[in-house]
Amino acid sequence: MIVRSDYALELQLKQVAARAGDSRVKDALKAVSRHINSGTGRNRKGGRVLVVLLEEVRSVAAAANEWPVVRLVQDSLDYVEGRILRPDFEERYELFQRSTRPLSSHQDYAARTLSSTLKFFSRLGRDYLVEHPEATAEEVLEHVSAVGQDARYLQQSQERRGRYQILRGSAEVAAWFEQVFTERVDVEDPEKAARRIVMSPKSLEILAADREGQLLLQAAELQRRRRGLKMLRAVVEDPRASESDLQRALDGQHWIFGGQFVGQAVQRRLVPGDEVDIPLIRGDGVLHIVELKRSMSLHGSLVKKHRGAWVPAAEVHDAVSQAVNYLVGLDEHRFRIRKELNIETRRASAVVLIGHPALQPDVPEEQINEALRTLNTHMSRVEVVTYKELVDNAKRALGAGFGASNAIDLMPAEG
Repeated sequence: MIVRSDYALELQLKQVAARAGDSRVKDALKAVSRHINSGTGRNRKGGRVLVVLLEEVRSVAAAANEWPVVRLVQDSLDYVEGRILRPDFEERYELFQRSTRPLSSHQDYAARTLSSTLKFFSRLGRDYLVEHPEATAEEVLEHVSAVGQDARYLQQSQERRGRYQILRGSAEVAAWFEQVFTERVDVEDPEKAARRIVMSPKSLEILAADREGQLLLQAAELQRRRRGLKMLRAVVEDPRASESDLQRALDGQHWIFGGQFVGQAVQRRLVPGDEVDIPLIRGDGVLHIVELKRSMSLHGSLVKKHRGAWVPAAEVHDAVSQAVNYLVGLDEHRFRIRKELNIETRRASAVVLIGHPALQPDVPEEQINEALRTLNTHMSRVEVVTYKELVDNAKRALGAGFGASNAIDLMPAEG
């Protein structure tokens, strides 16, 4: 992983230092600055040391209850590790004066695209009013919205080359197929497959006449989950796997976390400055966030010996503090989030996935799990789970959930 260290980061860390009040936090930030400026010539120094130093600042700020600083430093970490792009980072912290920077090509392209799109839909609305002069504003907006959905399945005109046509009514049918392919059937490109079927009336007719389709879909779903779990286990046990690798392996597999979750939210940045790793939605509509830490590549231990007993180590407490900070931010913005995204966050909860028992082979796995469960009993909204425990639970749930189904016989297990 390439760790980024540049002038934008320096400017943002100056803003962080301005918000810090505790002397220990200030000292930790100075250590980061010294490291950055220790490069040769005009080169700023980054590397794994920079990440460790920033994590230390976050930990010290959390211990000092300086949660705004924790939130800002998390952005610093996301930037240096590539989870926040430079234009977004510079814009968010207003690192450069607009008057001294020319209009970027990205911004110019976005402006021209937006202008053309608005003109198109404006003309579409006017044409609709010509045909339906008594239409209400709501009916015009519904028409424009429906055309926007159908536009995803744009086709080239066979009569006039270089012209394209929007087939009305395609979006609803295609959306259903895309959902089926995404959540139930293992295909390479769900949207492409849905588009192909929508454009083929013969395929629609065959699928509509298939009365055994539900049984096949159940078998395909079992196969998809088995493949997903197998892939996740391989990443979990890989000592080189990063948090991004783990996130990719878990993305779209909300079933692994339990049957109480009905889906995964699309929007990950719910609070300014915070971006959750995996936002899940419970059956009651309440948010549940998943905070991902490393598995076999964790840089510290999960537990340590304290007065004759195994207790969670600093890595675990830091991760819990970060999850708590996210929940605080969600509580503070709950009204806006509910209004804009229709997601309830007042009773939001979190799970921290961290580490693997194989990191500490000298400690029995049962002792590690027991130490984490003891910690969990004293926390009402945050739970800590190892990746191995998550995989083991999902494997048991997979067997229990599909064990009585005849669909299993249609799709042999892999491996």
